[in-house]
Amino acid sequence: MTTSHDHILIVDDDKEIRGLLADYLEKQGLRCTTAADGREMKAALERHRVDLIVLDIMMPGEDGLTLCRNLRAGGAHANLPVLILTARGEDMDRIVGLEMGADDYLAKPFVPRELYARIRAILRRARALPPNLEGSPADHAGELHFAGWRLDTAGRHLIDQDGTIVPLSGAEHRMLMVFLTHPQRVLSRDQLMELTQGREADAFDRSIDLLVSRLRQRLRDNAREPAIIKTVRNEGYVLASTVSVAEPPAHS
Repeated sequence: MTTSHDHILIVDDDKEIRGLLADYLEKQGLRCTTAADGREMKAALERHRVDLIVLDIMMPGEDGLTLCRNLRAGGAHANLPVLILTARGEDMDRIVGLEMGADDYLAKPFVPRELYARIRAILRRARALPPNLEGSPADHAGELHFAGWRLDTAGRHLIDQDGTIVPLSGAEHRMLMVFLTHPQRVLSRDQLMELTQGREADAFDRSIDLLVSRLRQRLRDNAREPAIIKTVRNEGYVLASTVSVAEPPAHS
């Protein structure tokens, strides 16, 4: 769901494309700001509250992949949803973009209506945690505890046993919430795709496997013999740990 307050930042070095996309999205009721490169993007983020970035990969200077990676490295905009624009057929750009923390991708050329649909889906996912399939703990204010880790559901970051904070991208947070709200249940790739990205899985789409791999890295889960998020051959993935909920302290 989008609202008239949603502010989209379009980053593309092609002035004509920036103008076309901004005009279309504004006709759909969104607010738009445009930027031609990374410098203008950073300036726009300092001036405005942005809800989502549409980020072209192929740009002079800092390309879109570098900008996405730097966003996810930390700071005030680490969890900001990012949709990357890739060249048609450039599967490696798409895969690397998802590895860098992009929430979704769209291959050029595309019709503006498809971009708007993707933006709506990303914002909907960012604001509503996935539905609970089994009645497990759902969206709780406070912390979810599992396998020696804590997830701060408000701050959207992991906390290890030593209290070290591990930031998560929006896509990583959604994926982890799916597992934490459905612990010890095998989830297929199709289910994970629908719950985290709101679209049908492509037979060659590796985004779910890449997200799981990134989560395992965040959780320091051995990729060869994972103990937290396990692979179930020919079925999908399962969070092997139990999950408990720590409610926030009551204020007097």
